[in-house]
Amino acid sequence: MHDHRTRRLLAGAAAALALLTGCAAGGAGTSDKSGAERADHSGGHPAPSAPRPGDDGLAQGGDPSGGDPSEGDPSEGDPSPSRLSTFALDVDTASYGYARRTLADGALPEPSTIRPEEFVNSFRQDYERPDGDGFSVTVDGARTGEDDWSLVRVGLATRTPRTTGERPPAALTFVIDVSGSMAEPGRLDLAQRALGTMTDRLRDDDSVALVTFSDEAETVLPMTRLGEASDRARVHDAIDSLEPADSTNLGAGVETGYATAVEGLRAGATNRVVLVSDALANTGDTDADSILERVSTARREHGVTLFGVGVGSDYGDALMERLADKGDGHTVYVSDETDAGKVFAEQLPRNVDLTARDAKAQVAFDPRTVEEFRLVGYDDRRVADEDFRDDRADGGEVGPGHTVTALYAVRTTPGARGRLATATVRWLDPTTRAPHETSGRLEAGALHGSLSAAPARFQVTATAAYFADFLRQGADGSGALPAAPPLSRLKERADDLAEKTEDGEVRALAEAIGEASRLRG
Repeated sequence: MHDHRTRRLLAGAAAALALLTGCAAGGAGTSDKSGAERADHSGGHPAPSAPRPGDDGLAQGGDPSGGDPSEGDPSEGDPSPSRLSTFALDVDTASYGYARRTLADGALPEPSTIRPEEFVNSFRQDYERPDGDGFSVTVDGARTGEDDWSLVRVGLATRTPRTTGERPPAALTFVIDVSGSMAEPGRLDLAQRALGTMTDRLRDDDSVALVTFSDEAETVLPMTRLGEASDRARVHDAIDSLEPADSTNLGAGVETGYATAVEGLRAGATNRVVLVSDALANTGDTDADSILERVSTARREHGVTLFGVGVGSDYGDALMERLADKGDGHTVYVSDETDAGKVFAEQLPRNVDLTARDAKAQVAFDPRTVEEFRLVGYDDRRVADEDFRDDRADGGEVGPGHTVTALYAVRTTPGARGRLATATVRWLDPTTRAPHETSGRLEAGALHGSLSAAPARFQVTATAAYFADFLRQGADGSGALPAAPPLSRLKERADDLAEKTEDGEVRALAEAIGEASRLRG
């Protein structure tokens, strides 16, 4: 019953499948506003999984395990595990940044460094945002024109950042790699300039500490309040004094950094470790799980989160990504002054607070309308379906101004009508740790008729995902997404979208696709 193309899609399932995103155009999906701030009182213990595929989800006053029973769901009880997809939220973008840097240096990135969700999450979205902490949920999609395959997006957004004066104070411990490999231009020198600019952007009630590491770790500056000009001068002097030294004992750096953060812990503040490194650990403990286990008390009891900033043309992507995932944080990659300015001078000072802890999403697909589905990426962020409402299970930390997109390749039943999917996001309040949920859903009739008929931002994200899929395939470059275009056509689409959106980031995507096409020959 499957044709040749469908069989190839099934065979390629291990790669990333499907795609993605865009704005919620009229009727392209719904978000359950009534449940947006519904607190769940499960007390942190396991509870039933997300809404049943035939239900409306978390309607106001509804049963947390599903919607209104009067709707008559033909599937008895909760959906079978084969109809659920559960993952921890992730706002990392380092994979895309490092891929661009590698292409600019004249080489194709290693397939193992390609994480499709980080390509998708690198671009601006236009999801509706909630008024307070927590998330809005947008679910939409478009038909690909290949059999019954569609690309479905689950889009989550947090509130816009508060003005600088409204956010909580920050207590930031910078852990800076000063090993010999950081002497390369665009590593330590770039970090020093960016940190200096950020120091000037922080508020007087913010605090900064500085830890360095090479073969050993050292606290260069204990937690220092930036209340006076002389205090900022001390921070600038400490930053300017940094010089590259010997080997890379990243484990010692992280352990000393967390110890310094705990020593300078501030109640009511956002306490965060900011690790700046090429992550080329070669001395001491080099295992991410082991390193973070040694600082587990700081992470779990004191709520200290990790923000990883990768630098350098030769970069330990896997180690940094693992550290951030296990350290309740996220990673970015900076390759030049522009990237560094965005991260240190704009994003980090503005987004030092959190809006959600241990955030997880669960998507329930309706077996009456969906024959097959696969999540694109999030390979290291999958969560057992039964742990969705177990608040002891680790999720992702998300701050204001962020969007998170999950992409699915979905094969619908012929002539499908009615509900396709219900997406639910669950998170803990960053202060009280009270659990909350909200959900959104998608009907078959709301699918855009084609990718070209979808909104521009949907098309941008689809283009980024197709590009990631191409790079992830390795030597054959055959691709696994439905209706995947050749690179030459993908470049044309990206050029058109760059002109339509007038977005410099989309122009940079088009250039990266062009570089890959030339290198592939």
